[in-house]
Amino acid sequence: MQRGLVGSEMCIRDRVDITNVYAVPFEEDSRDPKIWFLDHIYHEEMFQMFKKVNVKEKMVGWYSSGPKLKLNDIQINEVFMKYMPEPVLVVVDVEMISQVGLPTEAYLQVDEVNENGEIDKKFKHLPSSVGVTEMEAVGVEHLLRDIKDVTEGSLVKQIYNKVLSLKALIGKMGEIENYLELVMNKSYPANSQIIFNLQEILNLLPNLAGEKTVRSFSVKTNEMMQTIYTASIIRTVMALHKFCLLYTSDAADDTPCVDLGGRRIIKKK
Repeated sequence: MQRGLVGSEMCIRDRVDITNVYAVPFEEDSRDPKIWFLDHIYHEEMFQMFKKVNVKEKMVGWYSSGPKLKLNDIQINEVFMKYMPEPVLVVVDVEMISQVGLPTEAYLQVDEVNENGEIDKKFKHLPSSVGVTEMEAVGVEHLLRDIKDVTEGSLVKQIYNKVLSLKALIGKMGEIENYLELVMNKSYPANSQIIFNLQEILNLLPNLAGEKTVRSFSVKTNEMMQTIYTASIIRTVMALHKFCLLYTSDAADDTPCVDLGGRRIIKKK
């Protein structure tokens, strides 16, 4: 049997805002994913204990250590439907090997009618974000003050964030490419909403081949290069000025051997 991590999610607001979780014993057969066990009795006992601590908490869904959706997630989701009408599934990538993007993905089960008139149960992706409360933010800020690397400047952080953003963009583009290839090979049914969103993205792309656009980019680039060139000259002049001051100060230590301009005078004996 292969063990996975499954738990329940709690919230105390009108929107789906997960504020507390607890794990539930779960096992599945590595050879046959259809064979699995979820200790729902333990889950009910834990829920009652949490209700004694905070009465306002409501159960909103469950989470899995994934790292991706599995075949038995639909069946497990139907078990949690006994406790709530529309449970939210959050798949957590606990290993986070790529370190790009959020380690969580949220899903909601929906029923769709296929071409044969049958109802298919699928998961619909939900937008999600990771945040902290005000008290948690203050605690994290004080913690980061102790472990902050003082040798790392703001420019390094900006470049690092840009690199992560580009890696995330490349990953999303790869997922889009794989999806389109599966649709073209008829290995996966086409989703009209996804195709519509992709077409809208392509329509919003700017035309960079126009003469005015090329000229504008050239002018903007020249202005940026001129600014960089001017800043380099200023830094060079400032460094030369600093060097002259150090030279004058060093030479001034020996007063009899220095003229008014700070130049060394070698006296013959």
